[in-house]
Amino acid sequence: AQKPGETRLDLVKKNTAIFQSMIPQIAAAASNAILLVVANPVDVLTLAALRFSGFPTGRVVGSGTVLDTGRLRSLIGQKLEVDPRSVHGYVIGEHGDSELVVWSRTTVGSMPIADFCVQRGRPFDAYIQERIADEVCHAAYEIIERKGATYYAIGLAIRHIVEAILRDQNTILTVSTLLNGQYGLSDVCLSLPSIVDHNGVEVVLEPPLSKDELDALQRSAEVLSETARAAGL
Repeated sequence: AQKPGETRLDLVKKNTAIFQSMIPQIAAAASNAILLVVANPVDVLTLAALRFSGFPTGRVVGSGTVLDTGRLRSLIGQKLEVDPRSVHGYVIGEHGDSELVVWSRTTVGSMPIADFCVQRGRPFDAYIQERIADEVCHAAYEIIERKGATYYAIGLAIRHIVEAILRDQNTILTVSTLLNGQYGLSDVCLSLPSIVDHNGVEVVLEPPLSKDELDALQRSAEVLSETARAAGL
């Protein structure tokens, strides 16, 4: 488990070793299963589960930034005093310190968030965006510091993913999965909006990104690639 003051990436060597022992046994016992990885660092461990299981890419799914995306929409809703279900925005990249909010594609009530804020009469400048993004990214650290672990929010996120699979919902979720050329990235697991159905991840989507967002995504991928290499993946 993640300890106070410990980053998700600090866990990589310990948990990769556990996966190396455990995943081949799971794959042998349930060769048609879909693996849903929740343990941290989830992106690197999703890659580990893929390598150690030999499963097709779509059947190894990490919980990724599903929880972060939910937190983002909730915080935007609080700030703008609007139902979070009317907010559409995504957190992508690593589930961790290098994750990024796709502000250029965030909408409220089908409107770009900047246009909505003008009509709502609410400020939403770069400073506010940075504060929200920082709170989303570091929420888990505060929770761990206060009570030792995260429980309920991640449980709801896992339920959302499992329902999408079991009920074949074709839900778009920011799960972590292996990239194969999206945005020029390969051989790394991270979160992008993906269609999730009874087969696992059916399609990984590539929403248009601003140059700054694309640069941030590439940096996030580099962090994860370096960590995976350090873990022998």
